[in-house]
Amino acid sequence: MELGLLIFAGAITGAAYALASLGRTASVPANIGPFLGAMFGLFLVAHVALRRLAPHADGLLLPVAALLNGVGYVFIARLNYKLAGLQATWTGVGILAFVLTLWFVKQARDLQRFRYTFALLGLVLLVSPVFFGETINGANNWLRFGSLSFQPGEIAKIALAIFFASYLVEKRELLSYSTRRIGGVLVPDLKHFMPILGAWLLSIAIMAKGQDLGSSLLFFSLFVVVLYLATGRGIYLGIGGSLLVVGSFFAYQTFAHVRVRVETWLDPWQSADAAGYQLTQSLFAMGSGGVAGSGLGLGNPNKIPVVYTDFIFAAIGEELGLLGTAAILVGFLVLIGVGLRVALKSANNFEKLLAAALTTIIGLQSFIIIGGVLRVIPLTGITLPFVSYGGSSLVTNYILLALLLRISNSGEHDMAAGLTSEEAVAA
Repeated sequence: MELGLLIFAGAITGAAYALASLGRTASVPANIGPFLGAMFGLFLVAHVALRRLAPHADGLLLPVAALLNGVGYVFIARLNYKLAGLQATWTGVGILAFVLTLWFVKQARDLQRFRYTFALLGLVLLVSPVFFGETINGANNWLRFGSLSFQPGEIAKIALAIFFASYLVEKRELLSYSTRRIGGVLVPDLKHFMPILGAWLLSIAIMAKGQDLGSSLLFFSLFVVVLYLATGRGIYLGIGGSLLVVGSFFAYQTFAHVRVRVETWLDPWQSADAAGYQLTQSLFAMGSGGVAGSGLGLGNPNKIPVVYTDFIFAAIGEELGLLGTAAILVGFLVLIGVGLRVALKSANNFEKLLAAALTTIIGLQSFIIIGGVLRVIPLTGITLPFVSYGGSSLVTNYILLALLLRISNSGEHDMAAGLTSEEAVAA
């Protein structure tokens, strides 16, 4: 099934690549053969490695990721051909990272023993741009080594997800048990709210020092959601939501870059020739796309600044219309649905929570960037997983996918063996 779906995804990508060239130059691209060969070769390597290293893993995740990656590559090649070669290279590096993750991580549950190592790694990666970082497109969240730039926050989100899952599996009973009554409502001891308060303060610090609204929102929301999943206590969602509102108001009043983002979101037209230019051009592009789009290669998405990263969803909306953007959304919904199914099937509590956390990262990141492009929420400037241009994002998402598939393999194996959660831990 996986191989068949990969061939289908490759056929869609190849057809889209040819159509995009026909729309621009009225000719089939000369490199269509090498392009298809390289693409099929990369994902065939991923498929063979997955079936050998994790034979029981779900067969749907890799093809959906390949399709999103392929569609994203087609649009990057159509928007900036110089970046197409870099994105192809990063796709190869991502597949290599995918295979190496499956090779070295034999059991995802083994990662639980290194919780504080991952916590330290995640914190170091988050704060490193503050001292050694470089500001690109207004956000100080990049590190540069020679000609190579990358976002350490991309790796940090996986490291912190592992730490959150491990910590909350151990502390969930304490965090679930209510010992105090406030206003007629039983709540856990106040000292157990310190982790959520710490996550809130750290997210504010990230926003302040790095001017990185997207990572701050992603990091804090991830912690609150995983805390809720671990305990089942709705009060944590309420407290997290309240802290999010308070933090947002504080950031709006204190930081000029946040205030500009919010004001642009509320009324982009008042600054359509300045701060609101990018968003208004995006809205025009998506509006002109209509239901079926202008056609691949027939739109003008290059009028949107930095369209191949933050606004690639708008480019898809212009040239593929509502149908194309809905297909992308369905792709992400399938990833999220399968990821949550992987979590439900896992017999090991740590793997169960880690799978949910990794799936939450994909879901939150997709919502944050697509919501910003559609003006549902203020624009935050993070990438669309597997679709946007960006090496660090693409490689990190393939590592995340490999971990999710490793958990899927263990869950299917444990379920077939009839192991309970305790027996899975012992195994």
